[in-house]
Amino acid sequence: QVQIVESGGGLVQVGGSLRLSCAVSGSTFTENVVAWYRQIPGKERELDASISTGGSASYQASAKDRFTISRDNAKSTVYLQMSSLKPEDTAVYYCRTISLRSRQVYWGQGTQVTVSS
Repeated sequence: QVQIVESGGGLVQVGGSLRLSCAVSGSTFTENVVAWYRQIPGKERELDASISTGGSASYQASAKDRFTISRDNAKSTVYLQMSSLKPEDTAVYYCRTISLRSRQVYWGQGTQVTVSS
């Protein structure tokens, strides 16, 4: 059974930084493409960044130049380093994995990030 646990969210002031972690268990981590999404109440989840099995990162406009996604295969964990945070970054952040072998998609439970001005 695949389990995804996000952590690292919290309350931070404008311009501050946070590092989110996404720990994956129950699957072959190196076969997973992993992505971070955000969701504001009443809106759909939006992609922020993703990282391939080989470590190539891609970013949406919301995250480009401020967020960095990385993976540690030895720890089966993906990180999202967020800096220069803005009030509009306030959201629940979700980690999603896709197995390249099985094509199954899994989501974590989310972690709240609140940026105060």
